[in-house]
Amino acid sequence: MSDYDNVRIKKLVLKGEKHKKNKKRKKEKEHKDVEDGAAKKSKTTVDEDAVQHGGWWKATTAANIVGTVAIEFGERCYLKALDNGLFTLGAPHNQGDGPDPEEIFTAFPINERKVSFKSGYGKYLKIEKDGMVTGRSEAVGSMEQWEPVFEVKLQPTYLYCKYSTIRFGKQDKRMALLSETGHFMSIDPEDDACVALRKKVGQHEICLVRTNAIQDVVIDDQPKEEKGDLGEVERNYVKKFQKFQDKKMRISQNTVKELEEAKAKGLLHETLLDRRSKMKADRYCK
Repeated sequence: MSDYDNVRIKKLVLKGEKHKKNKKRKKEKEHKDVEDGAAKKSKTTVDEDAVQHGGWWKATTAANIVGTVAIEFGERCYLKALDNGLFTLGAPHNQGDGPDPEEIFTAFPINERKVSFKSGYGKYLKIEKDGMVTGRSEAVGSMEQWEPVFEVKLQPTYLYCKYSTIRFGKQDKRMALLSETGHFMSIDPEDDACVALRKKVGQHEICLVRTNAIQDVVIDDQPKEEKGDLGEVERNYVKKFQKFQDKKMRISQNTVKELEEAKAKGLLHETLLDRRSKMKADRYCK
């Protein structure tokens, strides 16, 4: 090997000349770091509802109801297991607090639609012939199976319990737990006992199942300008990039079919830019 191969090739520096740092490259790196940090920050989502309930987030599908769960009736009031095999509504919790140990259950999936619940006493929740919900079963049969029914919508109504009055708004969507007999789990307003007496969902049958399992975070990387149909996408980009002197929006009169063909070819943004550039009749347009 030649001695020249061991020589490190560097830029020629004359005597008395000081090495100058590449400020442009440094600024570009700093700018990129800032952008990356902002991107990471924007992707971080916080479930405020879970924070207010001690990290317990509400299940939205039957697949979420597995492992450690709590059944919430009203606001921060959870179903509580008693040592005699019955259940009652626990006292309301402060904001940021999770359920008590007696209010924590273990959920086991039966199939894609149904689940079973085991109390802290090691017994499964069951509907009895008289409509009472008890926790005295050693194994899971048909009466120990419950089906979560989601997207239950009610008119403005109130839930009365011995601790507080809870209002459910018109647009509130909750869930209910359906038993094998076709009756929904509910709270008796007279003594706050857990029963299943009604085949129609009323204010007392509305509940939430909360879990403290690690939540899968779905990050939406799609820019807000590209949400909606192609007509709305073009309108969003015009609002973002073009401003006219008369403050009137100018959108291309060409059909959306051109955008559909461009999107299929992977040329959507280039086509949107061409359509915007043709609308720059105003010399003050940016």
